Amino acid sequence: MEQRARKRGSGSKAITGAKGLIETGLVPAEHSETIQVVEASFSVRLTPHIIDQLSGARNDDPVFVQYIPDGRELSFKADDMEDPIGDAVYEKAKGVTHRYPDRVLLKPTHTCMVYCRFCFRREKVGHPEEALNRGAMDDALSYIRKTESIWEVILSGGDPLVLSDRRLQALMEALGTIDHVAVIRLHTRAPLADPKRITADLVEALRKSGKAVHFVIHVNHANELTPDVLGGLAKLVNNGVPLFSQTVLLKGVNDDADTLADLFRKLVANRVKPYYLHQLDKARGVGHFHVSIRRGQQIMRALRGRVSGLCQPAYVLDIPGGHGKVPIGPTYLSENDDGSFTVTDYCGQPHHYEEIAADQD
Repeated sequence: MEQRARKRGSGSKAITGAKGLIETGLVPAEHSETIQVVEASFSVRLTPHIIDQLSGARNDDPVFVQYIPDGRELSFKADDMEDPIGDAVYEKAKGVTHRYPDRVLLKPTHTCMVYCRFCFRREKVGHPEEALNRGAMDDALSYIRKTESIWEVILSGGDPLVLSDRRLQALMEALGTIDHVAVIRLHTRAPLADPKRITADLVEALRKSGKAVHFVIHVNHANELTPDVLGGLAKLVNNGVPLFSQTVLLKGVNDDADTLADLFRKLVANRVKPYYLHQLDKARGVGHFHVSIRRGQQIMRALRGRVSGLCQPAYVLDIPGGHGKVPIGPTYLSENDDGSFTVTDYCGQPHHYEEIAADQD
């Protein structure tokens, strides 16, 4: 056991693939065949930070299950989808998804620092050859430049922080020349997967756009917010980068109100605003993480009043087929036949409410 523990904590570089994962000692060697079969369909990658964090973890640990392949990923359902949120439906140029009128998704890379086992883009990520080359990036920027309705550019992927500071700076500078783009948002797992990625050079690269820059970090459990992670987040906030979070509702990870309350409070205490709680998308092989919408609504109702409004994210569903996100949280207001309303408080008690009568001229 001591030998295995030393192997786990000794990683100095990211590991990719089933063989590297087995060598960390995080999973028994007898599971290697299953992991190799899973890897044939869905990418495997862990950073040194995650490897060290998982040292000694059991297979039901809420961080462990997010990253370590599971044979249940090979159990596909009839309504599983390769592209559950319809990225391809609204692709206007390679790497550009324009679903909403005023914002566009730009995916410069399909590589991540870590590959989550529930990822909705799991069919696409893990293919570095799909990264935008110079010509494709020029085409993407050209589309954004000519489409004046685009107010916000969201950098996603893959993970945009896989890019070097030099490439990221060049992209920020290019976006900075587009007058109608006012906001640049980065969706990233990097501060959680590799806190050392958050450096003064990165902050300087982000400033080169001259635009408002916002970070949305992906975090699902309070245990992911280690001291090193919180230190990296503080560097961003202290340098004027607003932070938001997105969380996926996952069975066995965070599917109860107490766990989510701990996460959201810890985020807010560290200057991160909980933004989205996502209903799990119907990607292939993720069904073992599914939590019912009814259960999700019960959890959100339990959080209402229990934690500060600052800690309340929007509970959303991305409608399959590319039809966009919609809020699916519990309803507290219903209209009565006489035009009055019944309002349910956070304790579940109903109250009668009538609107203020309009002034008569």
